[in-house]
Amino acid sequence: MDNQLLEQVRHYWNTRPCNIRHSTSPIGTKEYFDEVESRRYANEPHNYTFPEFERWKGLRVLEIGCGIGTDATNFARHGAVYTGVDLSAASIELAKKRFQVFGLAGTFVECNAEELDRVFSNGEKFDLIYSFGVIHHAPNPARVVACLNNLLAPGGEIKCMLYAKDSWKNILINADWDQPEAQDNCPQAVTYSKQEADDLFRFKGGFADIVVEQDFIFPWNIEHYVKYKYVKQPWFAAMPPELFKIMERALGWHLMITAKL
Repeated sequence: MDNQLLEQVRHYWNTRPCNIRHSTSPIGTKEYFDEVESRRYANEPHNYTFPEFERWKGLRVLEIGCGIGTDATNFARHGAVYTGVDLSAASIELAKKRFQVFGLAGTFVECNAEELDRVFSNGEKFDLIYSFGVIHHAPNPARVVACLNNLLAPGGEIKCMLYAKDSWKNILINADWDQPEAQDNCPQAVTYSKQEADDLFRFKGGFADIVVEQDFIFPWNIEHYVKYKYVKQPWFAAMPPELFKIMERALGWHLMITAKL
């Protein structure tokens, strides 16, 4: 295990948990959490549809990288028996606060996802193991994926988003026109082709039934976006919505992976 990189990743997300600036309301208030959720799903609608929150009522859900609890809240609202893990203590603290504010039940564990087999060593099984944009930040993503098989209940499934190598955003990153995250100096963000994502779950995870889909191009002018104004980049503003959707399916930043044993 690369302990130095692990600590860099931990520090990065403790310093600025994901989506923490999605609201101008006081952090930890109901208004703050509502605005964070609204902005996240408005900008990434597939992030709301991909988990299929309503499917998991009464079932056991493990989220790897719960962050400040946006998806966690929706799993719990829909009746899932929810457990969330995260490397970032700051994120876990806000996720717990969020559940308290909304009167939701769930379990949160601060841990390294590469050690899930040790964290859940008492035979715990989950009907869904979900992770949206997290595993690619681990020092060894394959080690995380290798833990999942033994944690999955019979008939269960994995839903995971990883960053796409063959994407519009990665083209810009490679040209030094963009970066993986909103904040600078992300210590680790591995990208995958569709085939590499399939291979990761098939050969490292032991999954046989794998579907990989692609979506999401961020269309907004970032200088306006950080001020909570939505102005598209001119080349996207001029593009018909149907063409933009075709482009997202071919060059989106998000690979959505569904895997079953």
